[in-house]
Amino acid sequence: MTADPGDHAPAVPHRERYLEDYPVGETAEFGRATVVEDEIIAFAERFDPQSFHLDPAGAQDGPFGGLIASGWHTASLMMRLYAEGYLSPRASLGGPGVDELRWTEPVRPGDTLTLRTEVLEARKSSSKPDRGLLRTRVELFNQRDRKVFHAVVLNILRTRPE
Repeated sequence: MTADPGDHAPAVPHRERYLEDYPVGETAEFGRATVVEDEIIAFAERFDPQSFHLDPAGAQDGPFGGLIASGWHTASLMMRLYAEGYLSPRASLGGPGVDELRWTEPVRPGDTLTLRTEVLEARKSSSKPDRGLLRTRVELFNQRDRKVFHAVVLNILRTRPE
């Protein structure tokens, strides 16, 4: 994977953001990751050894008409772009899960993926006011602007110190 910064980013740099800096409705675009055949195969060998992820020649006759990345590889690429361009390392306290995870189109060698985000919810915890829940819709689009992945990611973030 090769990555570079995206063109559309929020006013507050992600490294300096707290929960309050993620306004509901904000949309942004982050990074680009180019998918490499060798990395598709290496990921599949280790984590998802299905033939259409492992064998470029054999995959030609498979259900996708060629080699494709594992959905879990695609999710990992999303997480890399999400962590590098969107999620605040200053405020992040981890996350309780992911909802609505879907792989909507195959990801192929040479595809370049871009992450788009939309803040769905950012609310302080009533029991722990130093933190809160951030819900973000994440989508990956390929170079043809076709959505290949989407999910709703949940994160716990610190609130701005007083």
